Amino acid sequence: MYRPSPLTRLPSLDLLRGFVAVGRRMSITLAADELCLSQSAVSRQIRALEERLGVALLIRRHRGVAFTPEGERLFRVADPAMRQLQDVAAEIGSAGNPRPVTVSASIGVTGLWLLPRLGRLKSLHPGIDVRLSADNRIVELPGDGIDLAIRYCRDAMVPPAAIPLFGETIEPIAHPSLRADLAQARETLDRLPLLEFDDPRPWLQWRSWLGEEDWRLASRRGILRFNQYDQVIHAALAGQGLALGRLELLWPLLDQGQLQRVPSPFAVPSPNRYWLLQAEEQPRREVAEVASWIRKEAGAQSRRSAS
Repeated sequence: MYRPSPLTRLPSLDLLRGFVAVGRRMSITLAADELCLSQSAVSRQIRALEERLGVALLIRRHRGVAFTPEGERLFRVADPAMRQLQDVAAEIGSAGNPRPVTVSASIGVTGLWLLPRLGRLKSLHPGIDVRLSADNRIVELPGDGIDLAIRYCRDAMVPPAAIPLFGETIEPIAHPSLRADLAQARETLDRLPLLEFDDPRPWLQWRSWLGEEDWRLASRRGILRFNQYDQVIHAALAGQGLALGRLELLWPLLDQGQLQRVPSPFAVPSPNRYWLLQAEEQPRREVAEVASWIRKEAGAQSRRSAS
């Protein structure tokens, strides 16, 4: 008859937690940040666990780490067990207090698309607490406490089970006071600066939208570049120049007359779409209701773009 090993033979939870944190990130540095420890402290935990088990668990490399066969075997068991402990501890610790629904999205999507709509969500579901996680890093699901994530990518790159939300339409936009018209490119580019998102994708770059001669004319005036898309839009709202507008994120500003579409003879299609990801196939009720609300908002967005 099989008998499990005595509990006294198990390594301490602290050592296993350090090992799992490193395994999830494949980096001692990132694991240390997550655990609020120093790198040397996490390294000592891994060495202590290896000494306790009598085998090497990780191979140290110049950039990151890799599992040994024994380390991979332990991680495959320890990681789901640790996740279960995290979930149960969170549920017990939040007894009587609603657990917030955490939604991850890029900084631009959070500021321009989610935030203006949150009032409608709170009106429909006043009892649901929502936490927005605005970050341009790609967060793996499940993980990091994220329940839902809005992602922007091509169809071929989308993760399994992702739900399509809406496509993307790019057009030049500007503050109404500028009275811009790219159909008369030389006159417009001679007096108005260009605002550009510092992103390598060509459909978001002015150079792809202008002929070579017009590009040289615009370049002589200088281009204001920003590392966040919402900064580009704030500059456009301040009347500082022409921007390439991602219309699906900007309809409220366009409808209110704070920005306007600029006539242009050019068009560069975007191959990307926006998608919704769920951390769990069967999420808890609050997560399912927020996901349903996002899909309804996106459906209205798609109908607006198609009209």
